[in-house]
Amino acid sequence: MPQSLYDAWLASYEIAFPQNPDEDARQAVLDELTAQVLLAQGAEQNGYTVSDDTLDARIQQAAEDAGGEKALAAWQQANGFDAESFRDALRLGMASAWQRDWIASNVPDEVEQVKARQLLVLDEETANLYLGQLEAGAEFATLASIVDPVLGGDLYWFPRGYLTQPAVEEAAFALEPGQISEIIQSDLGYHIIQVLDKGMRPLSTDARSMLQHKASADWLTVQREQSEIEILLP
Repeated sequence: MPQSLYDAWLASYEIAFPQNPDEDARQAVLDELTAQVLLAQGAEQNGYTVSDDTLDARIQQAAEDAGGEKALAAWQQANGFDAESFRDALRLGMASAWQRDWIASNVPDEVEQVKARQLLVLDEETANLYLGQLEAGAEFATLASIVDPVLGGDLYWFPRGYLTQPAVEEAAFALEPGQISEIIQSDLGYHIIQVLDKGMRPLSTDARSMLQHKASADWLTVQREQSEIEILLP
């Protein structure tokens, strides 16, 4: 990654976020550029490169969108770029975007999912009270409608990696339809889960989008751990 690209990104960041401390700005730019470089390297390994012709066409389109070459040059100057660093930034951005799309495309349309509902309370004493009532034969749906009158505790269908509380998700996938969990503690409180159904199902648009984002983040985490990243900046 050329020094000129880092300098341009840093200048652009400081223009956009003048209130942020210099050290925060430098770290934010380094993190984003490192991610883009790793993604671009992944794209190259997968056979994708940005040709000069493709890059020229994208720059021409950017000029047209800006209102002409002079307008684009003025925008570049106002945002910390020159023609060379803008070209480098576009090339890197196109390659990293391709790799993100490639990662997202590998998230399947259909995965194993669980349909469940929960009792979620803030203290363990109340959770134990409800668990005791369930063990004595109380209907889960009846208690859930008391605890959550709006949704009745419904978690709907969800795949692995979707819920914000991993312990709840793990417990749900460990149960069979009709089974009820023990009390599960999380950052939100105390949960009791009942699984209603389980099986392979198409992902909802929201779930697939979230899993695609998670897949990209997980991919970057692995690449950061496996790569030797050397920062050579003054």
